[in-house]
Amino acid sequence: MAHTITGKKQLLARVRRIRGQADALERALAGDGECLAVLQQIAAIRGAVNGLMAVVLEGHVREHLGRDDATPAQREDDLAAVVAALRSYLR
Repeated sequence: MAHTITGKKQLLARVRRIRGQADALERALAGDGECLAVLQQIAAIRGAVNGLMAVVLEGHVREHLGRDDATPAQREDDLAAVVAALRSYLR
C-alpha cells in the first residue's frame, strides 16, 4: 500500500500513542481508577483510532479510487474492498 508507505513514520507514531493510551487504560482499570477517568481514556482511545482510520482510509481512496489509469473493473474492486472495510469497522 503505497499511501501508507509514504506516511509510515506518522502512522507508526499514531499507533504508538494509541498503545500508550491503551496501557494507561489498563493501569487505570487494574488500579481501580476513577470511573470518569476511565471513561475519558476510552473516549480518547476511540478518537485516536478513528483518526488513524480516517488517515489510512483517505490515503487508500486517493491512491486507488482516484487513479486516472484505473480501469472500471479495478475501481469496482477497490470500491468493494473499501465498503467491506468500512462495514467491518462500523460494526
